[in-house]
Amino acid sequence: MKKLRNFVIIAHIDHGKSTLADRMLQYTGTISQRDFQDQMLDSMDLERERGITIKSHAIQMDYTHTDGQEYCLNLIDTPGHVDFSYEVSRSIAAAEGALLVVDASQGIQAQTIANLYMAMEHDLKIIPVLNKMDLEAAQPEEVKDQIVDLLGCDREEIIEASAKTGLGTQEIFNAIIERIPQPEGDLNKPLKAMIFDSVYNSYRGVIVYLRIFDGILKPGEKLKFIKSKQTYDAEEIGVLQLKQIPKKEMGAGEVGYLISGIKTSKDVKVGDTVTHVENPCTENVSGFEESKPMVFAGVYPIDTDDYEDLRASLEKLQLNDASLSFEPESSMALGFGFRCGFLGMLHMEIVQERLDREFDMGVITTVPNVSYNVYTKDGQLKEVHNPSGLPDVTEIDRIEEPIIHAQIITRESTVGGIMKLCMDKRGALKNQVYLTTDRVELTFDLPLSEVVFDFYDRLKSISRGYASLDYYTKGYQPARLVRLDILINGEQVDALSTLTHFDNAYSIGRRMCQRLKELIPRQQFDIAIQAGIGNKIIARETVKALRKDVTAKCYGGDITRKRKLLEKQKKGKKRMRQVGNVEIPQKAFMHVLKMD
Repeated sequence: MKKLRNFVIIAHIDHGKSTLADRMLQYTGTISQRDFQDQMLDSMDLERERGITIKSHAIQMDYTHTDGQEYCLNLIDTPGHVDFSYEVSRSIAAAEGALLVVDASQGIQAQTIANLYMAMEHDLKIIPVLNKMDLEAAQPEEVKDQIVDLLGCDREEIIEASAKTGLGTQEIFNAIIERIPQPEGDLNKPLKAMIFDSVYNSYRGVIVYLRIFDGILKPGEKLKFIKSKQTYDAEEIGVLQLKQIPKKEMGAGEVGYLISGIKTSKDVKVGDTVTHVENPCTENVSGFEESKPMVFAGVYPIDTDDYEDLRASLEKLQLNDASLSFEPESSMALGFGFRCGFLGMLHMEIVQERLDREFDMGVITTVPNVSYNVYTKDGQLKEVHNPSGLPDVTEIDRIEEPIIHAQIITRESTVGGIMKLCMDKRGALKNQVYLTTDRVELTFDLPLSEVVFDFYDRLKSISRGYASLDYYTKGYQPARLVRLDILINGEQVDALSTLTHFDNAYSIGRRMCQRLKELIPRQQFDIAIQAGIGNKIIARETVKALRKDVTAKCYGGDITRKRKLLEKQKKGKKRMRQVGNVEIPQKAFMHVLKMD
């Protein structure tokens, strides 16, 4: 164990975590020049296309120190986006130290601070790394001041590096070995290991990634998963390099994988403790919290026959992405589907995209909602994730909505625009601190439902991409919320219902009606599109009927002949309107739900 080091790389988005991991892999010779490609650890196509890390990735490197001793380093590369901070929390629970990577040209950003606090809560040893020193816009002295203020470390402790050119890689390795403590643990105690991730392999079943805290694990032993109460035989264990390398035994402090013929994804809970059946450990591994979904949306298969396939796909995805939750629901307009919980809008988009790519599932998602607490007049509390689950207006005493505490770091010149954006979103300014002469930290309390839709995109455009956002939930507070229904020819379309604040209901209803008018094809009869709150209609658009020229065959002659034909057509249209139903094309759902 003296030769083991476990560490994570944490940073804000685009500060160079994955590139730094690439340099470290090349430097230690873990990967040959022939196999190398940029962003080596971002294995999903989606990660490569978007240039972001979505999953945390673990890999083991062997490094010979300057004193001639060989060390074994376990690196876990983590995402930087606020929606995936859950992945970061899992990785931090499996490590003893962290490289805090800061961009020398941009300085400290909101997500840097959030991830740093998370690492400090777990008592990780922090090594500050100043990346992108090769850029002309780098301001090393200013950014070093910021790091010293934030960490309270000495200036000499900060390592100057450039992941692109390879500058400072040697110093980073020396710091990892000298500053990060060796893993603590007792080889003679009963086995105690924590699952920090898992993936599904169609040939081998569920592959579990775990970190061993105490004891020794060998193939063939009987294992018990404490939370899910399942027992398995360890078929194969080993360490994670670019490929999985089987081992004969693994001891305390090591990070590796376990294959034990687990068939279904339900049996594996991330954060669960693994121990021996004969000689179990007495306590569970602590220091890992469950994720709580923030945004809820209905996910329906485009073809209703694919319902069971969608369930299987979601279960496999959930295995690799433990923060996704889902339960069955049905809708009049869309048939059977699932109500899914996501950490944020980017997470929702990624899940949709992964369903399409990895499982070939085309899906429709309904309007995203957050979860509300509804208190009825007889004092009961209901948690509502879905507008159709809202009790009757006469039974509701009050509705409470979730509030978030948001920290925004931005340039001084854009403070006015960002304040206006937050005020428009019903935010309350709590604090304003000047970090330097040009950088300001704004603290707002905002309703989560306002942040869910397009807040992040608008924040980026107002600040020209500079502002950074981090948030955590703060609790609930009462709000004046109403259910906005869309009716087509008097029939309510449940998939388009939303819960919204009373002040915004009119403008949202108006926009949805206009959007639907463009998207619903004209029929042989007039179609009324209405937005309503309860029994009150607040907006209406009409899709005019197609009119066939029935008088084309009349030329000249008596006007009454024409009149008779037009009257006949009118009667036909009236009858048609009573029996005809409006087909809403799938495209219309997709577009209305993308309404920003």
